[in-house]
Amino acid sequence: MSTRILVVYYSSTGNTAALAESLAAGARETGAEVRVRTVRETVPAEAIAQNPRWQAWIDSGPHHALATLEDLGWADGLAVGSPTRFGGPAAQLKSYLDSTGGLWAQGKLADKVATSFTTASTRHGGLESTLLAINNVFYHWGAIVVPLGYTDPHLMESGNPYGGSFVSRKSAAPDELALGALRIQGRRLATITTHVATGLKRTE
Repeated sequence: MSTRILVVYYSSTGNTAALAESLAAGARETGAEVRVRTVRETVPAEAIAQNPRWQAWIDSGPHHALATLEDLGWADGLAVGSPTRFGGPAAQLKSYLDSTGGLWAQGKLADKVATSFTTASTRHGGLESTLLAINNVFYHWGAIVVPLGYTDPHLMESGNPYGGSFVSRKSAAPDELALGALRIQGRRLATITTHVATGLKRTE
C-alpha cells in the first residue's frame, strides 16, 4: 500500500493554495497517494467583499473538498499551510486544528509525520512564527515534525529551513523559487513518512 499524504491549507487569495498544490505534486513524485483539502471560510461575506482579490478567490471556487477528521485518520503524513495572521496561522485553519481533540485523546495522531508551510505579504511579516505555531500543534499530537532544512541546493536560495514559504509583494503569485521549494518539501515529507510507516509496520 502506498504512503498516504494529506495536505490541508487555508487560502484567502490563492497563494497558499498554490504552495499546497506544489507540495502535493512533490509528494506524488514519490508514488504517494495524496489528498489536498481546504478548510471552511468563516469570515462574513461583507468583509470578504471589501478585498477584490479575496472575493475573486471565493468566486472562483470551490477549489478542494473541505478537510474532515477522517482525512487525518487516513493519513500517514500531513502538511498544513496557512497565510500569516499577525504572526500565527489564520483562524480558519486553527479552527480545524482545534477540532482534533478527540483524535488526539485516542492517540490516533501520534507518530504521524508532519510539516508546515506559509505565505505573507512582507518579508518580516511572521513567516517563521507562523510555521512554529503550526508545529506547536504537532508537538501536542506526538507527531514527528519534519522541517524543510537546507536539504537541497535549491533551498539555499529559497531560504526558510522551518518550512516552505513565500512573500507576496504587491500581490504577486508564488514564483518558481518558492514552488520548487514546496515540491522538495513534498518529496521530503513523503519519503520520510514512508520510512516511518514501514518501520512501524515491522514492529506491529
